[in-house]
Amino acid sequence: MRRLFTLSALLALAVAPFASAAEPSTPPRFITALRAGTAQHVVIYGTSLSKSGAWVPQLQQTLDARFPGLVTLTNSARGGQHSGWGAAHVDSAVVALKPDVVFIEFAINDAVTRFDLSLDTIRRNVDTLLDRIATVLPTCEVILQIMNPAFGKAEGESAHRRNQDAYQQIYRDAAKRRGLLLVDHSVAWNLLLATEGEAAVKKLIPEGVHPNVEGWRRLVTPTLHRALDLAPPP
Repeated sequence: MRRLFTLSALLALAVAPFASAAEPSTPPRFITALRAGTAQHVVIYGTSLSKSGAWVPQLQQTLDARFPGLVTLTNSARGGQHSGWGAAHVDSAVVALKPDVVFIEFAINDAVTRFDLSLDTIRRNVDTLLDRIATVLPTCEVILQIMNPAFGKAEGESAHRRNQDAYQQIYRDAAKRRGLLLVDHSVAWNLLLATEGEAAVKKLIPEGVHPNVEGWRRLVTPTLHRALDLAPPP
């Protein structure tokens, strides 16, 4: 397993103004609507980290507990896919559902070496995906996520990722350029690697890509709760 960031780069990310670093100055629009008693349709769109990730039912449980009867959640994610698939299927998997908010993550599979997708290709995919939603569903709130990096996958393995931070950065840049909420979970995972070491990471991501239930519960869901202004009071 190799470290994905130099210490200086890691510290820069840890203090960057991403949603993972602090509670938002204003809640997401769909949370404000729920607090006002308006029903909301939430769509999840991304990779296997969303299709089978425990963060999705954990989030739904929180939303149902806080806003009973107001939240419909549809999981349109698909395992093994990247932003090219996301752009090609956005009409059927997102637009046709007419959500109030959509959570999007594809960066971890965009970086898969065997797919051989260039950074420019990913930028075009992301712009196509986001432009389509903005054009057809202008009131739909888009929340971008960067999930955990893949750890310990050597070059030559089918699950190897290359230059993960560069692929993640495309989503950071898109969020900044478009004024979208970004939830960057990679900060917490790389901080865990830097402070507690590889053994701590392997305990939560035993096979290097998909966190176990404890990994979602410990690192991902709390970060998402803070970003959505759903964190419990101190």
